[in-house]
Order: sequence, then C-alpha cells, then structure tokens
Amino acid sequence: MYHVVSATTNPAKIKAILHAFSEIFGEGSCHIDAISVESGVPEQPFGCQETRAGARNRVANARKIRPDADFWVAIEAGIDDGSTFSWVVIDSHQQRGEARSATLPLPESILQEVRAGEALGPVISRYTGVDEVGRKEGAIGVFTAGKLTRTSVYQQAVLLALSPFHNAIYR
Repeated sequence: MYHVVSATTNPAKIKAILHAFSEIFGEGSCHIDAISVESGVPEQPFGCQETRAGARNRVANARKIRPDADFWVAIEAGIDDGSTFSWVVIDSHQQRGEARSATLPLPESILQEVRAGEALGPVISRYTGVDEVGRKEGAIGVFTAGKLTRTSVYQQAVLLALSPFHNAIYR
C-alpha cells in the first residue's frame, strides 16, 4: 500500500487524489495522509507561474513534514486570463509529475471581486449561499450546474500528473 501525502486538507482535493490513485494503482492501493502546509504564494494565486509555484512549494513543504511517504501531492488553484484552473504536482523519491487542469471562464462580476483582493471561494459562497463552496463542488460545480465538480476536474489533472509514475515511456 502506498503512503500518499496530500499537501491539503481540502476534502474535494483529497477525494480527487484518492480516486485518481485508485484508478491507476487499484482500489485500496494507497493511504492518504492529509496535512496542511504553506504554499508560499497568496491565498488567491494569479497567473500560471504563481499557481504552479504554490503547488511545488506545497509538495516541498509536505516532504519536509512527512519524508517517509511514497508520494507527495499538491493541488493549487489559481486564476489566469479570466479563468480558474489548478496545477497538480506529484513527487516520489524517483520522479515528478505535473499537470494543469481544465479551465473555467469566470464572469466579470466575480473577477472584479477577486482582483480586489478576495479569494474565489468566499466570493462564490456569497453569490450562491453555499458555505465553504471551495471545499465542496467549487465554482466549477456552480457554473456547470453540477455536471463537473472540483473533485472531477482535479481528478483528471491528478491522473495526468501520475502518467510518469506508471507509464514506461517516461522512464
């Protein structure tokens, strides 16, 4: 059984990690150890580079806290070009995988509040009345009427980032 450290305690992200690892390595193949670590970037990262740096920093910080794990996984959500997206970074002792998720265009009214300094999750929660929406379906669930969720989109990105770990072509 793999010891996987999730560099977040967000339930939507943990679920995505668990589902992706189960798809690749089999049901019951891993134990998720969720820890809270700093990203080293603002609560609401802007741009591809800042968001990716946040995920890389979370993985590095998780490795320091739990050095005995098999995998360390971080999912950092950000905003770039008027859309929300995330970076997934996965490390093992031998290699790294990184992938960017699908993007969701955001309404200008939401973007204005985020640009003014507020994180996306609380803004969406205010509009929808759903408490801590970022720990649940997220903006993605709200704007796709539940057809996609934060978990489903993150799961796809985690699967992509896992490619180097199970595909011999990468070796």
